[in-house]
Amino acid sequence: MQTSADRKDRHQYPAHWEADVVLRDGGTARIRPITVDDADRLVSFYEQVSDESKYYRFFAPYPRLSAKDVHRFTHHDFVDRVGLAATVGGEFIATVRYDRIGADGMPATAPADEAEVAFLVQDAHQGRGVASALLEHIAAVARERGIRRFTAEVLPANTKMIKVFTDAGYTQKRSFEDGVVRLEFDLEPTDRSLAVQRAREQRAEARSVRRLLRPGSVAVVGVGRAPGGVGRSVLGNIRDAGYGGRLYAVNKAFPEDLTDVDGVSAYRSVRDIGDHVDLAVVAVPAEHVPAVVAECGEHGVQGLVVLSAGYAESGAEGRERQRALVRQARAYGMRIIGPNAFGIINTAADVRLNASLAPQPPRPGRIGMFAQSGAIGIALLSRLHRRGGGVTGVTGVSTFVSAGNRADVSGNDVLQYWYDDPETDVVLMYLESIGNPRKFTRLARRTAAAKPLVVVQGVGSAPQGHAVRATRLPPATVAALLRQAGVIRVDTITELVDTGLLLARQPLPAGPRVAILGNSESLGVLTYDRCLAEGLRPSRPLDLTTGATAEDFHGALARALADDTSDAVVVTAIPAIGEASPGDAELAEALRSAAAAVPGKPVLVVHVELGGLAEALSAAASTAPQAVEPAPGTEGGARPPHRPAGRPPTAGAETGAPTAPGTPAEGTRLIPAYPAAERAVRALAEAVKYGQWRREAMDPGKVPEYDDIDEKGAALLIGELLARGEGLTVSDAETCELLGKYGIRVRRALPAPTPDAAAEAARTLGYPVALKATAPHLRHRADLGGVRLDLADEEQLRRAYAELTELFGKPEELRPVVQSMAPRGVDTVVRAVIDPAAGAVLSFGLAGAASQLLGDMAHRLVPVTDREATSLVRSIRTAPLLFGWRGSTPVDTPALEELLLRVSRLVDDHPEVVAVTLEPVVVAPHGAGVLGATLRLAPPPARDDLGPRTMPAY
Repeated sequence: MQTSADRKDRHQYPAHWEADVVLRDGGTARIRPITVDDADRLVSFYEQVSDESKYYRFFAPYPRLSAKDVHRFTHHDFVDRVGLAATVGGEFIATVRYDRIGADGMPATAPADEAEVAFLVQDAHQGRGVASALLEHIAAVARERGIRRFTAEVLPANTKMIKVFTDAGYTQKRSFEDGVVRLEFDLEPTDRSLAVQRAREQRAEARSVRRLLRPGSVAVVGVGRAPGGVGRSVLGNIRDAGYGGRLYAVNKAFPEDLTDVDGVSAYRSVRDIGDHVDLAVVAVPAEHVPAVVAECGEHGVQGLVVLSAGYAESGAEGRERQRALVRQARAYGMRIIGPNAFGIINTAADVRLNASLAPQPPRPGRIGMFAQSGAIGIALLSRLHRRGGGVTGVTGVSTFVSAGNRADVSGNDVLQYWYDDPETDVVLMYLESIGNPRKFTRLARRTAAAKPLVVVQGVGSAPQGHAVRATRLPPATVAALLRQAGVIRVDTITELVDTGLLLARQPLPAGPRVAILGNSESLGVLTYDRCLAEGLRPSRPLDLTTGATAEDFHGALARALADDTSDAVVVTAIPAIGEASPGDAELAEALRSAAAAVPGKPVLVVHVELGGLAEALSAAASTAPQAVEPAPGTEGGARPPHRPAGRPPTAGAETGAPTAPGTPAEGTRLIPAYPAAERAVRALAEAVKYGQWRREAMDPGKVPEYDDIDEKGAALLIGELLARGEGLTVSDAETCELLGKYGIRVRRALPAPTPDAAAEAARTLGYPVALKATAPHLRHRADLGGVRLDLADEEQLRRAYAELTELFGKPEELRPVVQSMAPRGVDTVVRAVIDPAAGAVLSFGLAGAASQLLGDMAHRLVPVTDREATSLVRSIRTAPLLFGWRGSTPVDTPALEELLLRVSRLVDDHPEVVAVTLEPVVVAPHGAGVLGATLRLAPPPARDDLGPRTMPAY
């Protein structure tokens, strides 16, 4: 019974410390604070720990916990004494605790900033990464409570625990005395600790998806007794696909004497299955799902695919049902695909799993596909499957995931799996929403450095079933940030498949130069025009005439590929009439053999009503894009293993069928064929841009250091300003002071509430001056007449002042200021904002109509490198105005780039700066002057990507 003393000792329960985590083996656990109510759980946990582990924890035989021990280990103040437990199924599997200590090693309170930490992990769960996850979370808790350093004493024989500490990546010291290893380490995250954390995250999340996609046994729960129905259909699809593992049919309504359904062993409950079950496919009404989840959890099932509907997509009641589903599954350490899912497919020869509603699995191949809705998943699969009426061929799928409401497993998790999956060369994703844009961008950048990632992203409101973080960024900005991360973003499913097939079949182009040849002059000209429209550099089409033979095509393609002035070749072909006209197979063989001689350049075919040609061209093996080494510093440190470029699989391996007589030999390139020039050229343009990104990613640049930046002074000033309130727009004087600490000088402006004050301000600043109205409706609106420039003397100043007040109203309404004239140049605008979902974003454009009316702004994620600043300036459509357009004087873009880098540093160093705008920034032939600035401070948004690993909260 809890006494009054207990209640007094118990501080408010820190619910925000609770978290679900993915462990090293792909299972899940819940981490939460230990409370006084956990006494029985703690005793039960300790009884299951081996004598050796107890000895390592207490440095002596310690068979059982005393009542005093139990009280000590369950009573915490959540400040100086904290305990966390990792639980599965509500029971402890590991614990960690810290006790704050002083310089003498005795218990202490703040301001002491050191604590002693100790772990205990059940032997059955050692090796799963539980201690590493607990260390991340207890370290975050300690930092929150003002603790900056942990100490730990470990017996030398306890090598596993020593490794947990030494591998964490923190700055540490190690000593040995009195037979004990003493470790001390700072808790401030380092680049290495963050890299270690993200590498562990990738391995854990990839393995959790691998357990779902490569199960050794599957139970379908909800198999109907009569043919038809979702459960019976999925069971048939798994069986017919040739699944190599153990398969079970489950329905509580089965008669007790029923032993099989369609040749599959049948059971009334998952509990009745004598063997272990890795994956359960759940196809029962939503109200019966909790009972099924409990059965699966108690039987040790590793993951669930929930096809059942009636969850968040159906409204508020369904959303709560979905939350309960996720909480229940995670309590048992299981991951969920769904609910409301279409299913999963793995075409690997040793798996052959079609746990989906697709009656025909796709052909085996090297494309990974992810969709959220079932309808989109069907459309994607059918586009790849069809051999006519569009992009044709037999390039197939490695794995397919349709996540439905993605309550648990999301696109981020599957991307972690595909990153180092040797069976996947290209990733195609249809994302109706992005739940965690910051993490997705980070994972996309790493994946795109190794293999192409093509994405269609919904731009409307997220579907009802999806939990999505709110973002204030417009869709165009989000799209630009995805492209910066190497994502090939397209607009439609057709473009998704067109681009994906090209990248799966052909090497990346080395540049934008395109050779065009074919037997139709008009189709060649159309292709030429589309290349120009897409920003490519085509050469004049080579017309082979309608009488061209297969040998003519072969020779022309061979010459084009050998020509150093082209990076890619588009072949156009139309039906021809006459005895000498080549047949489909003959022409396809001619093109393939010519392409095989020069394998480093991509070849595409635009065909018109030549279904046979398209199919003949596709009767070969795919070739992955050329290998490109990842950028230095890329997460993971090395590119994942992939199939060598010179050793593609055989045609039979690609199509899932034996190699037919006449099929091209192994190693022959498969050439994609398109029914329209615009589709082929659009796919090629995306491949060109992606290839350029890959080359640039090899040298991403660096974030420069500036000696005149006063980071500590800026932090002190920000602290003083925030002490006034939660969020505020800083005054002009304080804005200038804060920006000045980062070397950003704002040209001085003095208030002019009267004509005399204006004249005095001008005398202080020196003529010539500008007179500006700073009222919100006139600020930065020179087009409205609220700005008067080049006022050379007091007479002109007073006349301008009178005109402004006559036109726009009283001085108190106009808020006029006087500012010294800046050198003439190009007016630009620089903005930075911290978005709660995407993170800090730096934006640049020309001031005025270009950015406000036309939206001509470029964007980069903070921190920005020197190379990114250079590309940012050149990314806007109006960039030629900065570089001497039509004979104008080029401006000082290096000074502009330095300003961008300084703003990036400010926002990155101080996330309390949630918004800053410099407008206008006049970029002159020599230097860049900031004429106006606004800045907003607020407590920084939570950065879950810098904290301990967690799964999305439910």
